Amino acid sequence: METLKKLVPSDLNASKWVRMILGILVLALLVWRLVDVILIQRLYGPDTWARFAITGLIIGGMYALIAIGYTLVYGILLMINFAHGEVMMLGSFAGYFVFELLAFIPSPGPENPEQVLLNAFPVLSILVAFLVGMLVSALAGYFLEKIAYRPLRKAPRLVPLISAIGASIFLQNAAMLLFGPQRRTYLNPTLLDRGLGLEIPIAGNNVLVPYTGIFSFVLSILLMLGLYLLVQKTKLGRSMRAVAEDKGAAALMGINVDAVISRTFIISGILAGAAGVMWGVHNGLLNHYVGYIPGMKAFTAAVMGGIGNIPGAMLGGMTLGILESLGPAMLGIDFQLKDVIAFTILILVLIFRPSGLLGERLSEEKV
Repeated sequence: METLKKLVPSDLNASKWVRMILGILVLALLVWRLVDVILIQRLYGPDTWARFAITGLIIGGMYALIAIGYTLVYGILLMINFAHGEVMMLGSFAGYFVFELLAFIPSPGPENPEQVLLNAFPVLSILVAFLVGMLVSALAGYFLEKIAYRPLRKAPRLVPLISAIGASIFLQNAAMLLFGPQRRTYLNPTLLDRGLGLEIPIAGNNVLVPYTGIFSFVLSILLMLGLYLLVQKTKLGRSMRAVAEDKGAAALMGINVDAVISRTFIISGILAGAAGVMWGVHNGLLNHYVGYIPGMKAFTAAVMGGIGNIPGAMLGGMTLGILESLGPAMLGIDFQLKDVIAFTILILVLIFRPSGLLGERLSEEKV
């Protein structure tokens, strides 16, 4: 009987074998499609692949900023803030209205009486738009935690999740009623004109790297680096890590747990607001629904990197942006299916690597 038990695999081992066989089949299919598209059909040249990769890095930086908001909140409260995409949307609208206001106010001085503040002081205009966008999103995150999540902190984990979905729907509809359902076009300063950029010769063709993309990518890296230093090197960062590890022990050590949680939502809102303004500056279009899909993809990126893991969220966002941009071309499918690729990645990660690329950072008590 003991010999028979050893020969028959347990349910866990059987599940592992099923996942392994499924993984081999998926990998074989991907390899076959890549060989067919890249080596046999050769549908795209090196310059086109470079354009796809550049687009992926730019969008990936924005996904990473939003994903960090998900992973910060999950690391402390063990909940997914599904209204985070709408926090980004509010920041994007705030930046839009700042640019519109600066484009309406004429510039002082007799040199060019027709010039407006937006183009007379482009660096200052961009700085003000980002500061206002981040402030609005920070306030949205703060009040979201105060109103929708704090009263439910001791409730079963499903309850705040439902509250987050309700908050997402509420913010979408509130934005539609306040700003209208129509799409709006971001009015950038001439310094960040969406038609301008650096031209890099690749395989005999010029590849345009837009200034908006360079600006967004560099700012994303700087913000992620600043957040990592804040979490690792500052008193607030140590308090955040302590609260994430054990709220009761942190409170006994004199840490104000409620204040740390509020500041975590403020920080996640600041990053989402910056990503929202970048999204508008780079892509040029926004409406009340603009934060939903990027928010869901950023959640995918957070899961891919390891929910609760800040470097994992950064890596997951960059990886998802590149895969989403290169995926349709590499698989030879319609580019409108890029959203399908992103959510297929989420399913595959949950099946084969639920802890994410860098692992889920949770204490034993949370597990």
